[in-house]
Amino acid sequence: MNAFHPGQLVMVDIQGKSLDLATAEFLRANQVRAVCLFRKNLGTEAEVRQLTADLRNVMGPTALIGLDQEGGSVVRATFLPQAPSAMALGAADDAALAESVGAAVARGLRSIGINWNFAPVLDINNNPANPVIAERSFSEDADDVTRLAGAWMAGSLREGVACCVKHFPGHGDTHVDSHLALPTVDKSRAELDALELRPFKALRDEAPAVMTAHIVYPQIDPEHPATLSKKILGDILRREWGYDGVVITDALMMKAIFERYGYARAAVMAIDAGADMILAQGDLEEQGKSIQALKDAFASGELSAEQGRIACARLDKLAAAYPVRHDDYQGEPRAADDQLMRQAWARGLTALRGAKAPALDAKLRVFVQPEVPTDGVSEAGPSGQQIVALFANFPQAEIRFVDDILALDWAQLPPAEAGTLNIVASTHRMRYGANAKTWQPDLHLVLWNPFQALDVPGPTVVSWGYADGALAGLQAWLEGRAEATAQSPVSLG
Repeated sequence: MNAFHPGQLVMVDIQGKSLDLATAEFLRANQVRAVCLFRKNLGTEAEVRQLTADLRNVMGPTALIGLDQEGGSVVRATFLPQAPSAMALGAADDAALAESVGAAVARGLRSIGINWNFAPVLDINNNPANPVIAERSFSEDADDVTRLAGAWMAGSLREGVACCVKHFPGHGDTHVDSHLALPTVDKSRAELDALELRPFKALRDEAPAVMTAHIVYPQIDPEHPATLSKKILGDILRREWGYDGVVITDALMMKAIFERYGYARAAVMAIDAGADMILAQGDLEEQGKSIQALKDAFASGELSAEQGRIACARLDKLAAAYPVRHDDYQGEPRAADDQLMRQAWARGLTALRGAKAPALDAKLRVFVQPEVPTDGVSEAGPSGQQIVALFANFPQAEIRFVDDILALDWAQLPPAEAGTLNIVASTHRMRYGANAKTWQPDLHLVLWNPFQALDVPGPTVVSWGYADGALAGLQAWLEGRAEATAQSPVSLG
């Protein structure tokens, strides 16, 4: 390939559930070949298939259509069989199961025209205060992350959907969400080599793509976050490790990047650092600014034509290996995948501190927040009615809705009838904080962030997520029909 258009190095998002004429013309005019879909774009399954078919028609045979379908709370196509979170698979600790789940996720995505999944997560969540990774990580152990994520990825690639491991060089030990601010991981290269970098290095030959982290590693590059760092992307990933797959940035609209550099400057810096593609969300004008900035940089020589040709060649290779398809996914194959996902969720169920299921005729008070909205990264938390359904077969269960579970004041709870068991069901993503240290539930059900188990003393059951399969497995345990024998892949005290 002797010529390229800078628009080929930009992945954009679109505004609706269908491809409008203005967006289609923008994609054609700028030779954009990559679109990232979000929850806002996904209507019915038939609508998604039509949307991806239209995108493929406009963007051509080297189209890349991506989304986040990690499993757990970070899924976009919620109508497909619901995959367990990475940490649920970490608790089950079965590489063959992880590979089967990765394959099933890919079969679902392939059927709706998705050929690039921004998963699996290689971040090692060794920081319980991490506000954005948590159950998205397989484990706090580097070898377990490598083994399970590698198996998950092998399943996906076998079924024809490209993976993108993330967030290089590691987002597990942060206490700041890069969607909101710029995190720092102040570790030496030796410390990073011993933990964060190990899964990325071990899987670099298998991973067709890598997504960068908007994080500063000051002992490696004190000036630039990894997404924009020649020392991290260029020196370590490209030259030292010899990685020749696709490198894509995390979204440039995230505050960690946008507020400091803006779309245009960040786009040029990322390509210059060693990335092949930038993820530029926003309206058409904002996306156009990113493309124009790259045009200007190639025209002026700030970016070389060789850089552009190499990046395009890598992206062409990825699209050729994993083309957009629309395979049939109905009937028995889909039902079998749904059953697989449910079994995988159930196998991850973990009981801590001697937690035991209540008797079906026990008197119960269950405290739960009725609604937890989406934060833009994760899907919305489980509804209060889903928790009501968990206790449908407990005739003496009383559900107490609490507007904000973080503000629950245990000392002010009205006295319960003698023999009543108090249960807290957490549908919340955030850690509770100091207030929860005074809670004294007889049973704590952690349905999302597993590190909430550190906030509340006493018997606890962790489901690692709240998909239908997770809740069905938990309900089976509550009713005495199942065990919770998995081992936590992170330290929960």
